[in-house]
Amino acid sequence: MREKKFIYFTGSIALVVASLLGLKAVWYLYRSEATLPVNRSITVSAEGRSTVAPDLARLSFAVISEGEDPEKLQSENSQKMNASVEFVKSQGIDSKDIQTSNYNLQPRYEYDEKKKKSFISGYTLSQTVNVKIKDFEKFSPILGKLPSIGINQINGVNFEVEDPDKYLNSAREEAFSRAYAKALAMAKQNHTKLGRVVTFSEGYGGGPVPYPRYLEAAVYGKGGLDMASPPIEPGSEDISVSVSVTYELR
Repeated sequence: MREKKFIYFTGSIALVVASLLGLKAVWYLYRSEATLPVNRSITVSAEGRSTVAPDLARLSFAVISEGEDPEKLQSENSQKMNASVEFVKSQGIDSKDIQTSNYNLQPRYEYDEKKKKSFISGYTLSQTVNVKIKDFEKFSPILGKLPSIGINQINGVNFEVEDPDKYLNSAREEAFSRAYAKALAMAKQNHTKLGRVVTFSEGYGGGPVPYPRYLEAAVYGKGGLDMASPPIEPGSEDISVSVSVTYELR
C-alpha cells in the first residue's frame, strides 16, 4: 500500500514538473518569436522643413594698441574700452549681455644684429568684448558708433536662433507626418495594411542651429574713424529634419 502511495506521489510530482517545464518552454518560444525580425515590413523616408529667422546677434569688438610703455597702454586701452562699454549700455544693452572675452599684453621682439640677441622694443595690448543683442534695431547704431569711441577692430557679427528646438520640433513633426502618409499610400496600393512602427531614425540638414552669418568689419589701424550705421540683414535659413520609419505590414 505504501509503495502504491509512493508511486502515485512520485508520479504527481513528475507531472507537475513536466507541466512547469512545458510552460517554461512555451514562454521561451513566445519570447524568441517576439524577438525575431519582422519579415513583412516597409521602410519609408521623408523630410520636414522650418524657416528660421534669427532672433539674436552677437558682436565682438576690440581695442588694439602698441607702444613702449605697458602701463600707458593699459591706461589708454581701458579708457577706450570703458567708454565703449558705457555707450553700449546706454543703448539699452543689459550688463549681463556684455562680456570681456580677451585681455592680452604681448611684448614685441626685435633682433639686434650687432649684439646677436633679441630685445623687447615695445608691447601690443588687445582687449576684446562680446555683446549679445536681441533688439536688431539697436545693432546698426552701435556698430556704426564704436570706431569713433576708440574701437579699432570689429571682428564680426554672428546671427543666431536663441531657441532652435522649437523649429526642429516643427520640422520633425512634418517629417514623420509625411512618412506616415507615404507608407499608408504605398500599403494601400499594394493591398495591405500598416502595423506597428518597428524602428525609426532621424537626421538633420540645412544650416547649423544656431547658425552664423558673419560681417567682416575689421577697422584696425583706423582709430577715430566715424562710420555711418551700416545696413545689417540677418536673413533667414531653412532647417530640415529627415526621418526613416519602418512599419510592420499585416
